[in-house]
Amino acid sequence: MSNDLPGAAGALAKKHPQVWEAYAALGAATAGAGDLTERERRLVKLALAVGAASEGAVHSHTRRGLDEGIAASDLHQVALLAIGTLGLPRAVAAGTWIADVTDK
Repeated sequence: MSNDLPGAAGALAKKHPQVWEAYAALGAATAGAGDLTERERRLVKLALAVGAASEGAVHSHTRRGLDEGIAASDLHQVALLAIGTLGLPRAVAAGTWIADVTDK
């Protein structure tokens, strides 16, 4: 699993595999705790990353969203939806982070 992870997350997974396995198990448990679809969960996670101003997490969830077949335009809409709640500067920043991945 750690070979699939970029940067610091991959390093953590290699150095502390038991910690990473527990973290992955928590993610699986929370994903299965409700009725949201995989697509809905990915968009929510992207929105949470935007709200937390976590550039790395926005990149990660954008990459994963594209890999899961979510249209780039739908991922970009998440940043637009942030305007009202988080403000224009945060939404614009999130849009650039999403574009870092979608415009490659």
